[in-house]
Amino acid sequence: MLRNILGTSIPDRARQKGIVEYHIWDLRAFGIGSYHSVDDYPYGGGGGMVLKPEPISEALDAAIGELEALAGGESPRLVFPSPQGRVFIQKVAETWSIESRPLLFLCGHYEGIDQRVLESYPLEEWSCGDYVLSGGEIPSALMVDAVVRLVPGVLSNADSPQNETFTKGSFDFPQYTRPRSFRGQDVPPILLSGNHEAIRTFREELSRKKQQEIRPDLGNGQSGISG
Repeated sequence: MLRNILGTSIPDRARQKGIVEYHIWDLRAFGIGSYHSVDDYPYGGGGGMVLKPEPISEALDAAIGELEALAGGESPRLVFPSPQGRVFIQKVAETWSIESRPLLFLCGHYEGIDQRVLESYPLEEWSCGDYVLSGGEIPSALMVDAVVRLVPGVLSNADSPQNETFTKGSFDFPQYTRPRSFRGQDVPPILLSGNHEAIRTFREELSRKKQQEIRPDLGNGQSGISG
């Protein structure tokens, strides 16, 4: 799954430019026994399966060692996607994008991972929202995409990230392109005027109005906008 996601669009372009590298470790390769077991039933009962501590620890040790070698001895930031973690917001992506140390994501599955792993490694729990997914691959890919696109040199237009929702402190403004008229709807004339100051004011007003209608809480310091 991760190879497919990271092998497309901006994440893949960043790799092709040599700006970032992706390394994926398969937990099964560190599994126990002939069946390469990585999970077991939870102590104390309950539904689902729990990822065992031995395969995860061996996988983490291997990944950390390889990444430290690639980064000149610098330890990676260990990230564990979890609905119980701190909320991942744009400000976090901005911080991670300028760090020199690698990012290492541990993707959980089933009912989670053995608590002893969380207590043995400096894993940071981060959440992408108040919902539960089948595994940590999708939120990991989400965070990687959010970070990679902010790394200098990845986007062809250096100004693009600065004008996006959350980065500049408000919603992005509506965008229009050719044709001028589409199914009876015309591009706002102000955008064709060439008056850059008037266009900026117009866009800011549309952005503010949309934000107030959809996410009024963002203006009250309750989200990633205010950091």
